[in-house]
Amino acid sequence: MDVLGILIPASLLLGGVGLAAFWWMLRKGQFDDPDGDAHRILREDYDDKPKR
Repeated sequence: MDVLGILIPASLLLGGVGLAAFWWMLRKGQFDDPDGDAHRILREDYDDKPKR
């Protein structure tokens, strides 16, 4: 039972880190257009070597 004193805070800490990483990626726009690239490659005007 003493190990629960270590495992519960460790799991809460790891869960908090995962939640913070998710919110950070959400704010950075990581999930804005998940299907865009999949549909964009099927279009006729797709350019696989765009100019910068």
